[in-house]
Amino acid sequence: MTELNVHTLPQTIELYLKEQQWITPEDKVLTLEKPGEGNMNVVVRVQLEEGSLILKQSRPFVQKYPQIPAPIERVAIESQFYDLASDNDMLDTFLPGVIGYDDEHYIFALEDLGAGADYTFLYQKDESGALPEIEAAVKFLYALHQTRFSEKEMRSFPDNLALRKLNHEHLFVYPYLLDNGFDLDTVQEGLQAVAMAYKKDEALKKEIDQLGAIYLGSGSALLHGDYYPGSWLRVKNGFRVIDPEFTFFGPPEYDYGVMVAHFKMARLPETMVRTALEQYPSGSDFDAELARKITGMEILRRIIGLAQLPLELSLEERKALLAEAAQLVKS
Repeated sequence: MTELNVHTLPQTIELYLKEQQWITPEDKVLTLEKPGEGNMNVVVRVQLEEGSLILKQSRPFVQKYPQIPAPIERVAIESQFYDLASDNDMLDTFLPGVIGYDDEHYIFALEDLGAGADYTFLYQKDESGALPEIEAAVKFLYALHQTRFSEKEMRSFPDNLALRKLNHEHLFVYPYLLDNGFDLDTVQEGLQAVAMAYKKDEALKKEIDQLGAIYLGSGSALLHGDYYPGSWLRVKNGFRVIDPEFTFFGPPEYDYGVMVAHFKMARLPETMVRTALEQYPSGSDFDAELARKITGMEILRRIIGLAQLPLELSLEERKALLAEAAQLVKS
């Protein structure tokens, strides 16, 4: 089996799983399902007679945008994130268990956390009752960044630079091109004209370039790398974290700033956000200014870039967010 998809014959998957010794000889595969919308990889839920599991396979392109090449080894790097993080009992509580990784076919087998939904619903409705889950998201991130690893573990962990360079284009370059081929008026009428002010702001773009250089650098904390509501799952057992394929050792302010940006775009009550962020007590070595700049960058790229979110915002609300974001970046 070279390519995995929901149309693969269950018998083929069953044989493959038994060859990998990921299921027992007595297990039977009943059906294959699409558990959710995957952006980077093919993701399939394998329903067994008893239980289920998740298979992920990376291809040499982005699954959602096949015209965009992407490093095929990204799922291997994700598996190494789980290997490191699973040694921390607190982190392990919020992560799916690892079943195995096949480096020949770039297939990763994980525990199925069960039916649920990601947290992108936060952008669309009042979730003032979600404080415990938002606190859990912050608490997980703090525990991840505070986990210490040996020099050997840090040196042997991949820099994930190929995937970061691809991401760098969408974070720090593409949104600011005067003509990038993406008409923002298809997102919301009038947004293209609003965006032009930021595309032409040379002082802003200089700051963005500097942030991009930091992103392509390194640091001492293990990062998730894409820590936003699309990487969080609400399942029967509560809050969970998935999809750390953009992981690398870098500055903790990056994950933190991205997370706060999504709190702002989701219009979570400020009191809720302040309470939740108490779960991340920042020390003297935490660069609050850098975190604010990353927050601004993430808001800008999400509103005027390709990676759009299901935001229920008026044009005036988007304009206000963009103005705040630009100020955060340039301050």
